[in-house]
Amino acid sequence: MYDENNNIEDNNSFITGIWSERVLVITKDYQIKGNVFMPKTGRKNRVLSDILNGAKRFVAIKNCEVIHREFPNRKAEVHDFLQLNLNSIILLRPLTEE
Repeated sequence: MYDENNNIEDNNSFITGIWSERVLVITKDYQIKGNVFMPKTGRKNRVLSDILNGAKRFVAIKNCEVIHREFPNRKAEVHDFLQLNLNSIILLRPLTEE
């Protein structure tokens, strides 16, 4: 949940300076939908590219739904948190349809 300044509300307290973006991530084997969290920078439209081009080699994704691309009829896995190596990402984009 967010307050009027788009800060994340967490357990009745606000985390300031952080925003969340719902994303779709495609890897060779998986399709992942979840939230990435980043510090506010004033230029929100560049933050996803900042994740991919930053010094860190992993991205944390929360509240994930993971679908195996080779077996799409399998039940989707749901995870509170996963950490994904950036080298495995084929596509990362904001998820707007839901």
